[in-house]
Amino acid sequence: MRRGDRLASFGFVAPFLAIYLFILIYPLLAGIGLSMKRVDLFGGGSFVALDNYARLAADPVFHAAILQTLLLAAMIVPILTVVSLMLALALNRPTRDAAVFRGIFFSSSVLSVTIVTLIWRFVLAPDAGLLGEVAQGLGTSPLPFLSDPTLALWALAITTIWWSIGLPMMLFLAGLQQIPGDIYEAAALDRASRWTIFWRITLPSLRRTVVLVVMLQTAAQLQLFGQSQLLTAGGPNGATRTMVLFMFETAFWRWELGYAAAAAEILFMLIVALTLAQYWFTMRTSEAGNGR
Repeated sequence: MRRGDRLASFGFVAPFLAIYLFILIYPLLAGIGLSMKRVDLFGGGSFVALDNYARLAADPVFHAAILQTLLLAAMIVPILTVVSLMLALALNRPTRDAAVFRGIFFSSSVLSVTIVTLIWRFVLAPDAGLLGEVAQGLGTSPLPFLSDPTLALWALAITTIWWSIGLPMMLFLAGLQQIPGDIYEAAALDRASRWTIFWRITLPSLRRTVVLVVMLQTAAQLQLFGQSQLLTAGGPNGATRTMVLFMFETAFWRWELGYAAAAAEILFMLIVALTLAQYWFTMRTSEAGNGR
């Protein structure tokens, strides 16, 4: 490529690169700088180096928030991936009924988190909620989904899965429609069972889509906030306080912006580390499969 062509190529990329640097890199660097200050909403702040990180390392509330965030991600991502794949397999057909159900299952994704939490509060509330009424109708005591620490985590997980099912399902549908039909025809001629077709053809063909869904959903669920704030307010006794809710409370209730920024940087490093680990594991598995 000639020098003039390289300059022309850079000219096309430069505006987007400048916007990327301004929107993503500058806030990241500014956040790192803020995390090394003791500052509130009205003051200029003072430099404290790594003191905020040392406080976080000894803060049991922050430790609990990390654990609960990882627990929620571990509860949501596998179930969400499997259920959305099953839905995509069931609805991957050119019929009007399948199109209607695809629209129904995707419709929850366009709702705001406020609407979603209101819907599920009406369902889960033990005194006047849908499940509470059903339990009383059956003569049993309603389960305290929003006041029991273990059940409250599952309430957040179910709410999030219901809300997030649409996008993974559409990604799997797009992946399924990229698989050549002649492979399935050859499998049918060999009288392969449905399980063999799924395990030997469909799932390997969707490997990249599965990895994409898992990586996107892991990054998304580690940033879970609205459901925790609106459905349980982090309770009971902080049992559903996530890392982002911890940052929100620290920044806007306690006005410790530097402390909240340090927590945000730790969350950022956690997301990057998990994403790189998943990418490394996927590449290693792929190389091992190709080397057989």
